[in-house]
Amino acid sequence: MTPKINAELALARWRKSSHSGDEGACVEIATLPRKVGVRDSKDPGGPLLLFAPAAWAAFAAAPPHR
Repeated sequence: MTPKINAELALARWRKSSHSGDEGACVEIATLPRKVGVRDSKDPGGPLLLFAPAAWAAFAAAPPHR
């Protein structure tokens, strides 16, 4: 990751998905200036995914897969 992305992530405000369960299987997202970050709440210092805002919007708008 670039130093700019790292700085943005350090200041990011992470929030849990409204679809996360209470069993600890939680996903958190953070909206950055040009990306949306997604991480596992049990491992906040671990790997994360970065999406372009349009890609995240398409993903979030998709119907749930059951």
